[in-house]
Amino acid sequence: MFRKILIANRGEIACRVIKSAREMGIATVAVHVAADAAAPFVQQADEAWRLASDSYLDIDGILAIAQTSGADAIHPGYGFLSENAGFARACNAAGIVFIGPHEMALATMGSKSAAKALLGERGIPLVPGYHGDDQNPVRLAAEADRIGYPVLIKASAGGGGKGMRIVTHGEAFTAQLAACQREAAASFGDDRVLIEKYLQAPRHIEIQVFADSHGQCVYLFERDCSVQRRHQKVLEEAPAPGLSADMRRAMGETACLVARAVDYLGAGTVEFIVDGDSGAYYFMEMNTRLQVEHPVTEMVTGQDLVAWQIRVAQGEALPLTQAQLMLRGHAIEARLYAEDPQSGFLPSCGKLTHLRPPTPCDWLRIDSGVACGDTITPLFDPMLAKLIVWGSTRDEALARMARALADYQVAGVTTNFSFLRKIITHPAFSSGIVDTGFIERHQAELLPPVAVPAPPALALLALADTLAAQRNDDSPWGGSLPGWRLAGGMARHRWQYRSCEETLTVTVCRQGGECRIEVGDRTWRIEEAQWRDPQLTARLDGRRFAATVLRRARSRTLFWQGETLVLEHVDPLADNMAHHHSAGHLRAPMPGRVVALCADIGASVKKGEALLIMEAMKMEHTLFAPADGQVSAYYFEPGAQVEEGVDLLDFEAQD
Repeated sequence: MFRKILIANRGEIACRVIKSAREMGIATVAVHVAADAAAPFVQQADEAWRLASDSYLDIDGILAIAQTSGADAIHPGYGFLSENAGFARACNAAGIVFIGPHEMALATMGSKSAAKALLGERGIPLVPGYHGDDQNPVRLAAEADRIGYPVLIKASAGGGGKGMRIVTHGEAFTAQLAACQREAAASFGDDRVLIEKYLQAPRHIEIQVFADSHGQCVYLFERDCSVQRRHQKVLEEAPAPGLSADMRRAMGETACLVARAVDYLGAGTVEFIVDGDSGAYYFMEMNTRLQVEHPVTEMVTGQDLVAWQIRVAQGEALPLTQAQLMLRGHAIEARLYAEDPQSGFLPSCGKLTHLRPPTPCDWLRIDSGVACGDTITPLFDPMLAKLIVWGSTRDEALARMARALADYQVAGVTTNFSFLRKIITHPAFSSGIVDTGFIERHQAELLPPVAVPAPPALALLALADTLAAQRNDDSPWGGSLPGWRLAGGMARHRWQYRSCEETLTVTVCRQGGECRIEVGDRTWRIEEAQWRDPQLTARLDGRRFAATVLRRARSRTLFWQGETLVLEHVDPLADNMAHHHSAGHLRAPMPGRVVALCADIGASVKKGEALLIMEAMKMEHTLFAPADGQVSAYYFEPGAQVEEGVDLLDFEAQD
């Protein structure tokens, strides 16, 4: 039995391996680069060692730490060195167990061309294509003509959607081939490609397999990964909607034949493409590692696949036979990313200033490698977490996923949460009619133009600002609020926010014991309002609402009804400074209290130096010199309450 395992990875998969190892009584060693020194996986491991090279691809450095720390085995996770045959060979040479398949299986399946050549000889169904060694562009173009357009050009050593091009006609082949080869060389150091017939409306279904050193191989059913963006998986679910028991068995048995063809050991995933018209399935590739989406399989089988990996690597037999494996219910996984769907899904970098996931329970699982306060950098994949739900039926799982996504709160970076909810609740997805073109086909519905927040959202935002500004927090409608304007016995205050380049005005009105909020031509009666920063609850015209509002100096973030709305809080002082700094007078741009006089009368000041500080809405605002010059008079002492528009000081600018 292993005493200590080194994890040659980072983030959520490192946390995942640590969890299973700890449950098995095995100590763990984390390796990390400087940027990950305070990451959760580093804190969770029993030991943590800094990689001097600052690279997770440093084979020599990782092995040196493994030997120094006394690790018996190395778990590679996924990505980085997980499918590197040279790394597996180096581990074996150092006398350290590589938790994964042997070198030959990694090398064979690491080359799509070699894998398909081998499996074609074994009778495994393959998409019509060319997987030869002759990479002359003329030969490749001729093969594309033979196969028939449309064709798919794929990097032979590729994966993750990189080095792939769909070509619909011969005139575009040469340019697309060159682009694909450049991308393949840059991503994998290998510009070789293969060409396959491109299937219209296909499904992407993969089979989880496991093999031990005692000759046993089983399949743990399938995962449907058809919802993809640029050939990268977005959602995964098990079982695949509409897949018959006979086809499940046939695909599972074929996947085991693939594994046996390379004398496989450990966890692997055999990926198939399924023709949407005929239902025929074809081998695409084998991922020789644990997959990102493995929790989906764990949820429907009740098995710990990381523990299976460790046991198999220790030489144990598989825990269950094929007959003992059972499917239970339905599971869905959503990949939560710091990315901006409205900007071409560009990564969103920044500090996680707020992080509140839904509470895990027996049907909800969150695999994450980040914590509040962490910084998302461009150095690594911007995945925040994997959200996995289970239901007794697919409909129940969908409803639970929609709810969990709505409850997940992140601020500081832009996320894809709303985009994922739109997929989950889309009628076509709910019906189970999904193929790899789903996102592209429904893009207009999944990525609608950004619109200004709905009036109820603005009302809640202004209510939170109003309550936060009350001097008596225990009695929301007691106390006085700087800025209330009295008109006919009614107190009014106006808030302004900016969204989509529009300035939005919300008016809060209070008369006696009643409060109303006006947004445009809409008015709500406010009752039972409570503010416990950052949580807001209130009744608007009798209907109860709850929201989370994050208040920063110039920004507001509202989590409401599954949406994350980010607005700019308009600072009346800053926006109205020019209007109120005219004719030598600096006037109060809003009601408030004078806090400090910052310049001596008659003393020379430079443009931009502080002249006077006001407090309004419990926030300080500074009036700055509009030019070089001097203050000739102040009209109020510190502590004085002033009204909007009154002269605060006289300023003489230098000629």
